[in-house]
Amino acid sequence: MKNIKLTIEYDGKRYLGWQRLGDSDKTIQGKIEGVLTQMTGESIEIIGSGRTDTGTHARGQVANFKTNAKMTPDEMRDFLNRHLPRDIVVKKAEEAAARFHARYNAVGKQYSYYIWNETVPSVFARNYSYHYPQKLDIAKMDEACQKLTGTHNFSGFSALRKTKKSTVRTLDKLSIQKEGGMLHLTFAGDGFLHKMVRIITGTLLEIGAGELELAVIDEIFASNVRKYAGDTAPSHGLFLDEVFYH
Repeated sequence: MKNIKLTIEYDGKRYLGWQRLGDSDKTIQGKIEGVLTQMTGESIEIIGSGRTDTGTHARGQVANFKTNAKMTPDEMRDFLNRHLPRDIVVKKAEEAAARFHARYNAVGKQYSYYIWNETVPSVFARNYSYHYPQKLDIAKMDEACQKLTGTHNFSGFSALRKTKKSTVRTLDKLSIQKEGGMLHLTFAGDGFLHKMVRIITGTLLEIGAGELELAVIDEIFASNVRKYAGDTAPSHGLFLDEVFYH
C-alpha cells in the first residue's frame, strides 16, 4: 500500500473550511476525497496537516492518504487536477514513507495575512485581503510584533474553549511588510491555536489604530483572557503558506 503526500493550493471563499462536515460537499477535504474515491475505487480518507477555517485560503496545505492504486504520483496529481474544481489545485503528489502523517509529523507552519490599508477599497484585492481604512501606526505595530514573538501561552489569543492540551506555542517570526496599500503580515511558528493568527491580527490592527495600548499584550499573556484582545480579523485575508517537516 502506498502512502501519498499531497501539497495543495486552494481559494477558500466558496468553502466551509478544510474539514469534511457530514454530508456537505462544501469542504476542501470532502471535494478531494470524492475525486480520490472516484480515481481509486477505494473509500479514501485524507489526513490534513490541520484545519483551515471557512473562507481561508492555502498555498501549501499538506495531506496524505493510503491507496493500493497502481497509478504513479504524477498520474494521481493530473487526475485530481482534471476532476477537482478549478479553485482547488494539487501542486505536488509524491510517495511518502509508510509512517508519514501530515498532521503528527508537522513541526511548524507559516501563514500570511493581507490587509488593504487604503481609504478606498480595492475591487481586485477584496476576496484576498481585509479592507481596513483607518490610519495605522506601523512602528507601534512592529513593537507589538516583538512582544508577541517567542514562546508564550497564547490561550488569550485563541478561540479555544477550556482544554487540557498545552496552549504554549513558539512564534518564531511575526513581521509586517508594506507593499503600496497592502500590509503583509507573516507568521511562522511551531503551531497555532484556533483562530490565533486572526485574533493576533485584529489586536495588532487595534494597536496600530490607537484603540488598544501596547501594554494590552502583557495583560493578555498574564491573564490568558480572550476578551482583552482585539476583534478576530476576517478569514478571507488569511493564507496557509507552508507546512514544515523535518
